[in-house]
Amino acid sequence: MADTTKPTEEAGSPAAAEATAPPPVAAAAEASSPPAGAAKSPKSPNSPPGTASPRSGTGIAADNEVIDAEEVDNDDESALADSIATYTTSLTSSIFNYPVEYGRRYHAYQDGRYTRPNDELEMDRLLLLHTIVTTAQGGLYQAPIDVDRPQRILDIGTGNGVWAIEMGDLLPNSIVIGNDLSANMPAFVPPNVKFEVDDVENEWIYDQPFSYIFCRYMAASINDWPQLIRRTYDNIEPGGWAEFQDFDLTYYSEDGSLGPENPLLVWITRACNAAEAIGRDTRPGSKLKGWFEETGFTNIVHRRYKLPIGTWPRDPVLKQIGLYNYMQINQGLEGLSMRLFTNVLKWTSEEVVVMLANVRKQLHDPTIHAILDYHVVYGQKPE
Repeated sequence: MADTTKPTEEAGSPAAAEATAPPPVAAAAEASSPPAGAAKSPKSPNSPPGTASPRSGTGIAADNEVIDAEEVDNDDESALADSIATYTTSLTSSIFNYPVEYGRRYHAYQDGRYTRPNDELEMDRLLLLHTIVTTAQGGLYQAPIDVDRPQRILDIGTGNGVWAIEMGDLLPNSIVIGNDLSANMPAFVPPNVKFEVDDVENEWIYDQPFSYIFCRYMAASINDWPQLIRRTYDNIEPGGWAEFQDFDLTYYSEDGSLGPENPLLVWITRACNAAEAIGRDTRPGSKLKGWFEETGFTNIVHRRYKLPIGTWPRDPVLKQIGLYNYMQINQGLEGLSMRLFTNVLKWTSEEVVVMLANVRKQLHDPTIHAILDYHVVYGQKPE
């Protein structure tokens, strides 16, 4: 693993260091103008409070230094719970009012291929996740695409479509296509953006190549990652770019506060084991650079971002990221767990609910300094 005491960046060739990509987010905070991929505010009417776009050009350092935790006392724990309560949804009967499984709606197309729900609660969680990763990076994307000419862009697994919509607003002369297993996108979108229902693990039938293909947070969703990246490569025009952003879905702490028996770590480990038992890689982030190299991409750049879980960091930007990360994990516990634990591990739904209650207690504990790694890799198809 790279030395995490200073910002680092991996490059696939010397040319990568000279690419005209938006600056690494460590330097972006000092820039006088935002990077090309600076995100706009999400426009969804369902945007949760406080999820305005990241400050243009700001972010956290890739492979940032050890995160400094704020000192807390017992009184702070109740204050933390009060401050978070207005933003989060606890386990209530309203979660179980939906008509499909365990109170959640799932994909109809290729049912079972994707184990997470596709309902409004999940779409709101994805909006939180979008805010987290764009805040961390200081923008929507990092690949040095040529914004001075129209781009043909594909967003793989677009989810709620927020990235595609904001990219369409940012590059109005480009065409942005988003695909997903479900049609969860807004009805009114920029005229240069369109969505389609498709399974990216099926054969691709696009009649024109793309100049830029983007994919993010597909951990625990893909059976054959090397094949997905090969198809991406085959559908990019010479000189075009691909950018994949994804997690390693495991939690850790830098100070030993998240021990191996902690219910939070036990839960995510079991969930990952269940997903891997049905062929889904839960830790693709750290493997992306190797897959890009094997496929033939050049000018490859890899950056890793440490995303805190909870409001324990001293740094205000990391504290905000940690709050949003807490919110999206807390909101997504049932969605990630129910199908995996009941269908794969053969738990009862009641057992899952009890387990998740213990997990929530750990999420609320400000003395546990959990971290989740997010990896960004981009590369170019040779001319």
